Amino acid sequence: MIERTVAVLAGGLSHEREVSLRSGRRLAAALRDAGADVREWDVDGSLVDRLRSDPPDAVAIALHGGEGENGSVQAVLELLDVPFVGTPAPACRRAWDKPTAKAELARAGLDTPDWVALPHTTFRALGAQTVLDAMVDRLGLPLMVKPDQGGSALGAHVVNERAELPAAMVSCLAYGDTVLAERFVRGTEVAISVVDDGDTARALPPVEVDAAGGVYDYTARYTPGAATFHCPARLDSTTLRLLEDTALAAHQLLGLRDVSRTDAVVDADGRVQILEVNVSPGLTETSLLPLAVRAAGMELGELYSALVERAVGRR
Repeated sequence: MIERTVAVLAGGLSHEREVSLRSGRRLAAALRDAGADVREWDVDGSLVDRLRSDPPDAVAIALHGGEGENGSVQAVLELLDVPFVGTPAPACRRAWDKPTAKAELARAGLDTPDWVALPHTTFRALGAQTVLDAMVDRLGLPLMVKPDQGGSALGAHVVNERAELPAAMVSCLAYGDTVLAERFVRGTEVAISVVDDGDTARALPPVEVDAAGGVYDYTARYTPGAATFHCPARLDSTTLRLLEDTALAAHQLLGLRDVSRTDAVVDADGRVQILEVNVSPGLTETSLLPLAVRAAGMELGELYSALVERAVGRR
């Protein structure tokens, strides 16, 4: 097998910088174990010069949030004709904007919790309390309130009572200018990773998430022991297949490539409700994609080496 030179991009300036650095370190180690010549590059003002003066065979993106998932870095790599593992820039933008992605999923007949997305200016112009009351009257309680863009559950809160809503909104708006409020769906939370490492896309075994506090928030995601994971999820075979089919449909509908992760809830009626779709799944020691890779009988370095080869082949 040809030894490839791979630049792992991590860090950046988003709220998720520290998580991204952890993902990058783990991915770099996995690729080295698989025989790659790995360079670990932070995403800063030197990136373009590095790519031009010392071009790698391919780039593997371990960025979370901001430019790493909204298509900006991907667009620069496309401009420079640098092969990379991951989704093309236009599809990144679709998936990154949660209301846009939810609307496309809903139009295609996939289930996603009912929602409304409103910018901060709307609350200021029309009166915050009046708009909040209308929101609760339409969607009911409990609600999930989160930024319309971003990941790692930053700024996300479950609202059980009307009185909790203003504080949740303030916290949410600290991470973005638009609030996405959706019906909170009780059920089994599951993450399904999809990879394009062969002739066709395939879903890895779904990972069931059991958060100690009942909500899979930032603390539960990145604190060892704060959540328990089961892979494959403790669901019947029919539901497991439905989860895999749903994630594959979302991956293909949104035009994603190489690797993605669909977060969903199986409700009391057995319906799969898609919460969001991620183009740059976490790779930390508590992240869900590595669990699914192991459950599929693979190593992380093996998977990403195959994705690197596909990226090089696309060029």
